Amino acid sequence: MSKPIVAIIGKPNVGKSTFFNYLAGSRISIVQDTPGVTRDRIYAETNWRGRNFTLIDTGGIEPDSEDIILSQMREQANLAMAMADVIIFLTDIRQGVTAADKEISLMLKKSGKPIVLVCNKADNYDKDSQEAYEFYNLGIGEPYPISATNALGIGDVLDAIYEHFPEKDSSEIEEEIIKVAVIGKPNVGKSSLINKILGEKRTIVSNIAGTTRDAIDSPFENKHGKYVLIDTAGIRKKSKVNESIEKYSVMRSLLAVERADVCLMMIDANDGVTDQDAKIAGEAHEAGKGIIIVVNKWDEYEKTTGTLEKYKKEVYNKLAYLSYAPIIFISAKTGQRVDKLFDLINNVANQNALRVSTSVLNQVINEAIAIIQPPTDKGKRLKIYYGTQASTKPPTFVIFVNNKELFHFSYQRYLVNQIRKEFGLEGTPVRIIAREKNEKDV
Repeated sequence: MSKPIVAIIGKPNVGKSTFFNYLAGSRISIVQDTPGVTRDRIYAETNWRGRNFTLIDTGGIEPDSEDIILSQMREQANLAMAMADVIIFLTDIRQGVTAADKEISLMLKKSGKPIVLVCNKADNYDKDSQEAYEFYNLGIGEPYPISATNALGIGDVLDAIYEHFPEKDSSEIEEEIIKVAVIGKPNVGKSSLINKILGEKRTIVSNIAGTTRDAIDSPFENKHGKYVLIDTAGIRKKSKVNESIEKYSVMRSLLAVERADVCLMMIDANDGVTDQDAKIAGEAHEAGKGIIIVVNKWDEYEKTTGTLEKYKKEVYNKLAYLSYAPIIFISAKTGQRVDKLFDLINNVANQNALRVSTSVLNQVINEAIAIIQPPTDKGKRLKIYYGTQASTKPPTFVIFVNNKELFHFSYQRYLVNQIRKEFGLEGTPVRIIAREKNEKDV
């Protein structure tokens, strides 16, 4: 089920990031660090009244000169309007209604999207909130005075957002459809692959890097099943992401990863695995998605005896944390092996959603312990009591132990390998959470 998307927009220095950080707060999950992986925190998953939603901070407008402020605002507002279910229009109650506020409000009203007008910096709440009445002049509706710094009035804003969310069961029909995000750096053939699959030029194909700015959804059905193919903008190196609209293309690509079941990580055969490839693949790994490594342009690569196996080895050497991900060599241009992708996609989606019974899991854990004893540290030995599966997508196992400090990463990795050996789990990350026996569920 797709989560509602809420975008925060407004002119500079109205407190967008402060407001975003308060709402996201501790709900931004901290996940295990993967070498070479970074994630921009310009969006976060959060919750209100039992509804999970994605929050987007469109802060960080950094115009090179004053005369392009409004044009960059317009780009950000258009992106927010395109992707959001609800828009929070954040203003500064101390400044009152400005020309820039009027400019933004006109664009937002044309979008037809629900808008919640928020007046920030009402730090002296009883006094400052009286100034909110001026904002009725924007013609957007009731202004909500808040203080993001002091966390005042925010509950009312969240209630107003909640009222505009789509019906909770509106997309339940999509549960049998596998969502496939095609990810990778610019110009590796993402759009060409989708066009080959669809049999039509649904997305623009160009050798100009960055042609695809939006994440484009294409429903598709064949003998293998029902899918939604998500074409994403190529994720560029940060040093090259210097224009506002490009920053938000990156964000949309990351959001596409978040809502996908399986990610096709495309690599240019001629370039091999680059540092940028490692970072992009790391996003999918970190998000717990099913992953297939797709080496494109294999028809152009010069081959000799043993080339394929040697190439696989080089890929896994550079993407060591993706050793579980299958590799397929294709040509989006000629269609070579493209049809074979779907069996892999179906298998990886199933593995990512696999559930293991507690009794069978503990049998595997006990056998693993019998083969290699848990480690000791300063005379204390790790004791593993039992394990249970906490969730799927990705398969996540809670292991109850006597002391979490003794449960070193190397032994956790050993248990993961034993679990994979028993259940397969091809193409999906596997996560282990250590918990002491007397520790309460959190």
